[in-house]
Amino acid sequence: MNRIPTFVLAAALAGSAPGFAQDFSRRPITMVVPAPAGGASDAIARSLADTMGKALGQIVIVDNKPGASGMLATQLVARAPADGYTLLVTHTTPIYYAHYTFAKVPYDVRRDLAFVTHICDASLVLAVHKDVPARNMTEFIAWAKTRKGHVSYGSYGVGSSGHLMSSYLSESRQLGMSHVPYKGEAPMIQDLVGGHIPWAFATAGSLSPHFMSGQLRPLAVVGEQRLDDLPGVPTLIEAGFRDPEFKIIGGLTMMVPAGTPAPVLARLEKEARAAIQTAQLKARFQVFGLIGVGNSAKEAREGFEASGPVIEKLVRISGARMD
Repeated sequence: MNRIPTFVLAAALAGSAPGFAQDFSRRPITMVVPAPAGGASDAIARSLADTMGKALGQIVIVDNKPGASGMLATQLVARAPADGYTLLVTHTTPIYYAHYTFAKVPYDVRRDLAFVTHICDASLVLAVHKDVPARNMTEFIAWAKTRKGHVSYGSYGVGSSGHLMSSYLSESRQLGMSHVPYKGEAPMIQDLVGGHIPWAFATAGSLSPHFMSGQLRPLAVVGEQRLDDLPGVPTLIEAGFRDPEFKIIGGLTMMVPAGTPAPVLARLEKEARAAIQTAQLKARFQVFGLIGVGNSAKEAREGFEASGPVIEKLVRISGARMD
C-alpha cells in the first residue's frame, strides 16, 4: 500500500477538519493489535473498541495482526492513510524496544507514528519457585550469590522487558545468572511452576493463581506503586533497588499514523482517555494485573523519549541484539 504524503492529506482535510473531528460516520474504524485473539492485549483492545465506538458513533473493528515481534502490525498502521480511521493498540516491544534490538525495523516511530495515549502499564512481578529459600529481595540476592554461575532465569522472549531487567539484575549485582528464553509467557510460567527455572519476571495477572496455590512466591513489584492484589509485596524501589533500569515496564499504547490532523487526533485522545476511566476498562485492567494510565498524547511522547537511553543501556548489557 502506497502511503499518501502527509502534506497532501493535511491540505485535503484542512477545510473540513473541525467538522470531521466530530464525525467518524464515513466508514468503520480499524484498531490494529499486534497480538493474537484471546490475550490481554486483545481483551483490552476490544473493550476500548466497544467503549470508544459508542462515544464516536461508529463501529470500531479489532484487527489482530501478530507476527515479527509486533512490527508487522505497526508497519501496517505506519503506512495507513492519516485520517483517524486506523489505530494501533500495541504492547511496548515494537514501539519502545524494536529499534534497539533489531537491525532492521520497517518504520521509524518518531517519523511515522503519533501517540494518542499510553493506555496502561503492565505490573511485572519478580517471582520465585516455592523451593527458593528467599522471602524478600535481600535474601534472594544472598541466595543467588551463594550459587553464582549456577542460577538461571526465564523470560518470555529475547529482548522483552522481563529479559532486559533480569539480565540487568544479574550483571549489576554480579550474580552470573544464565538466561533461558521462552516463546511467550505461558510456557515460561509453566516451567517456573514446575521448578525447571527458579525465578522470572512475569505479569501479575498470569502469576496470581500460582501465588494463591503456593507454587510460586512474589518478592517484588516493578514500578513505583504496590499492586492492590498484592498489597504486602514491596516495589523494587522500596526493596532498595532504585536503579532507573528497574522502572522500565511494559504496557499498551495507542497510536495513529503521523500526519493525522490535530482536531482528529484530539478527538481520539479525548475518547480514549475517557474510555480508560470507565468501569468496563478498569475491570479489564484488574483481571490482567494492569494499571490504567490514560495520559495525554504529549505525556505519552515524553515518556517514550525519556525511556530511550535506559532501554538502549539495557539492550547493550543483555546482548539482546537481533541482526
